[in-house]
Amino acid sequence: MDRDSSFWHGFRERFLVKFWSPVPAVIALGVMSAYYFGITGTYWAVTGEFTRWGGHILNFIGVDTSDWGYFKIIGLKGTPLDRVDGVMIIGMFAGALSAALMANNVKFRLPQSNIRIAQALIGGAIAGFGARIGMGCNLASFFTGIPQFSLHAWFFTIASMVGVYFGAKVVVLPIFRAKVQLVKADSQKTITQSPQRKQLFFALGVGVLLLVAIWVGSIMAFGAVPEGKKISVFALAIVFGVGFGFVISRGQICFTSAFRDLFLTGRGVMARAIIFGMIVSSIGVFSYILLDVAPKTAWAGPNAVIGGLLFGFGIVVAGGCECGWMYRAVEGQTHYWVVGVGNIIGATLLAATWDYYAAPLVTDFPKINLLESFGNYGGLVANYALLLLFLGFVLVVQRSYFKKTDTND
Repeated sequence: MDRDSSFWHGFRERFLVKFWSPVPAVIALGVMSAYYFGITGTYWAVTGEFTRWGGHILNFIGVDTSDWGYFKIIGLKGTPLDRVDGVMIIGMFAGALSAALMANNVKFRLPQSNIRIAQALIGGAIAGFGARIGMGCNLASFFTGIPQFSLHAWFFTIASMVGVYFGAKVVVLPIFRAKVQLVKADSQKTITQSPQRKQLFFALGVGVLLLVAIWVGSIMAFGAVPEGKKISVFALAIVFGVGFGFVISRGQICFTSAFRDLFLTGRGVMARAIIFGMIVSSIGVFSYILLDVAPKTAWAGPNAVIGGLLFGFGIVVAGGCECGWMYRAVEGQTHYWVVGVGNIIGATLLAATWDYYAAPLVTDFPKINLLESFGNYGGLVANYALLLLFLGFVLVVQRSYFKKTDTND
């Protein structure tokens, strides 16, 4: 093997086949999300677009949503190909699929039991409803919401931790244990991987990226460029989406496992990584805000607490958050297809019922941004102080779990 091929083999195995360490992967997401905000003027978010997908489905079957207040807030015009969020999410799926294919990590897998299917659908619907009443999921009301200095994101996050805690207690109950029949093996089974399959899947993964590149190129060549921009925002959104999807797949980034595992097993690696990602992202977003890019701030009312509780509980029951179900779905895990359907159902149900409780729970409350409340640098310090307290909470939970385990031993 010559030097060039040896270098390529090492690079491929390290960065395209093996899973990445959570900390650098999540920090990369934090940096990317800050740039995404600065360049596009919006934040990395997905459930708002999933809600629009539900609205399109309702319109297709004849339901008139033109008077629904929620769609007046988030918009329902056009198609996913006409919206920044829409093309970004398509890019996310493409990036995650490409990463999974290149790592030979795509395999069609059915749920192990009907209980798991019910968990996926019901939990996904609860999470979808909670995400939209809270004005965001683990992204817009957590990972990218906190670096936007929006107080609602802190309400949502604290409530989510409570929801995750109770969800973790519920999913270990006997009723949720799948009845899997164990079969005695007469000999050890050797698992082999076909080199031809690996090569084929790697080529398919590269092919997905090439198709996306052609799509981006066509937008850059023929698409409209907004005033003051040198390149189409749609093209940039697709590229960022591919990057987001690729990283969450390679890093196996899942907010559900991050905090569920913290409570169940004391494992806090992913939770700490997520906090580090927000610490890095906050200073990047802050820099863009100083350059007059307006932050995204949502209502800091009971809706954020209710949404956080429902979302945290729902993602644990379902077994995956928005990031988690997206990359696992393209890996062929059909359980997460059901979680995604549940998310869209829950989010659409929120849109259908929004007008009945929007004022007392949401819109009668102020939109509070820490930078406006404490001044630019005061708000930055306050946000970092809260993030350090959050990190301290994770460390305390982790230490208390292992202390309890040592005592029991």
